[in-house]
Amino acid sequence: MSIGLVAIPAQAAPRPTPLDYVALGDSYASGHGAVPYTDLNCFVSQKGYPAIADKLRVVQLTANAACSGWTMDQVLANLPVAALQEAEIVTLTVGANDLNSTELLFACLPAPSSPECLAARTRVATMLTDGSFAMELTTLVTTIHMLAPDAKITLTGYPFPLDPSHPLAAEVNSLAGGLNAVIAGVAQFTNAQFGDVQYVDVTGAFAGHGVGSVDPWINFNPDNLQDPANFHPTAEGYRHGYFASLVSQNSFALT
Repeated sequence: MSIGLVAIPAQAAPRPTPLDYVALGDSYASGHGAVPYTDLNCFVSQKGYPAIADKLRVVQLTANAACSGWTMDQVLANLPVAALQEAEIVTLTVGANDLNSTELLFACLPAPSSPECLAARTRVATMLTDGSFAMELTTLVTTIHMLAPDAKITLTGYPFPLDPSHPLAAEVNSLAGGLNAVIAGVAQFTNAQFGDVQYVDVTGAFAGHGVGSVDPWINFNPDNLQDPANFHPTAEGYRHGYFASLVSQNSFALT
């Protein structure tokens, strides 16, 4: 009498317990520029990078405290304390509104030699070099860490808005580069203080997709310079620029 072998079905691997994720920041964190919006006050979009990340099995978005137009002070004043206390992943995109970078673009694109453009460029350059911007961002990141001491905190940069072929690309993109350098410096400093802080650069992902390129991932309506979506990423920019950069640099995984 032979005894046959009975195949035992393999058990499926258990689903990972998703990490609690809190998104903070300005319009680039809310998804402004990628219609439709679920919140017209803050221009929150389901095509923004926090909403895309929420579809991952490894994270669950417990709070999206991001709003178009917010400065660092406004982010600080609207921190979702309860969600942060449970957070394991935090992303932060902020700083452009503190520099009023949109005003600079509106002033310089139509009239790069105008006094308004020169004044805006000088103001931005001063804020990036006198230490005030870095100090304020350091205070914000430190506060977030105090509320979420066990969370990984990721600070993102901003894409270069103009394609290199644009006549103003060198000057405008260099200011964006200066902003990113300060944000990266704050991430490095705060990581040295209490760990688990990283900076994610998105400029490489957006390369070749600025305003004026063949395939732009940044909105720009030349017929309406006051269009609020101008200079914000498109849905492709949020998915292939921001989200892809965050994933490739392990922002949604604890290490």
